[in-house]
Amino acid sequence: MSEVLPRPSAGVLLRPSAGRDALTMVGRCLRLSRRNVESLLMSVMLPVMLMLVFVYLFGGAIHTGTSYVTYVVPGVILLCAGFGSAQTAVSVSEDLSGGTMDRFRSLDVGGVAVLVGHVVASVARNIVSTVIVFGVAFLVGFRPSAGPTDWLAAVGILLLFVLAISALSAAIGLLARTPDAANGFTFVVMFLPYASSAFVPVHTMPSWLHGFANNQPITPVIESMRGLLLSTAVGNGPGLAVAWCAGILLAALAASTLLFRWRTG
Repeated sequence: MSEVLPRPSAGVLLRPSAGRDALTMVGRCLRLSRRNVESLLMSVMLPVMLMLVFVYLFGGAIHTGTSYVTYVVPGVILLCAGFGSAQTAVSVSEDLSGGTMDRFRSLDVGGVAVLVGHVVASVARNIVSTVIVFGVAFLVGFRPSAGPTDWLAAVGILLLFVLAISALSAAIGLLARTPDAANGFTFVVMFLPYASSAFVPVHTMPSWLHGFANNQPITPVIESMRGLLLSTAVGNGPGLAVAWCAGILLAALAASTLLFRWRTG
């Protein structure tokens, strides 16, 4: 009698066919994003509305040493990424709480494929929303002076940040027990740009807030993008930005591995 080999456990995060499964899950998540037009519009419209409010209502009272629309655009771009990542956490939580993840496991689809699908779809959504926000920014007077190399560096830092924040949101979705809780947890991610140099210079904040504002991940990312786009000195900002994003990405991947096994074990 021939020996029957055991079927690979669907609860294991990494599988030999993970690449094929991941492509399938990416297609699924992109289709879901295309159908969820309301969420996509909100993730774009809210940052655009905030930019218009700050530029036209508050910009005249905020002195940054340059045109305020030029100063604020990098911060709005990162805020847009925060809004877009919230949908990732909710979608992952919905897959867990709605039984979708169990159906995937019964089909022997690995957890890494499902999570990759959500993260890649989040990055794709953020690319679309970022292009739209940049377009509106140009219409209201944003005039960067960056050359091709600086543009590539700024885009690279932005993509790394979006990837890190999307992976973190996927981990939050695994941690949260309900989609509403997942949406609430991502408020922390969306709050960070306000306590950074996104909308006002850090030195204008209360002195007790300077330490946090200067030493959190959003500030070096924003300062690097702002310096690269405006062709001003960036110092060690890009190195700090890459280090923060890489650290968040690695921590999110490790947390996702543990949380997936915990939630589906």
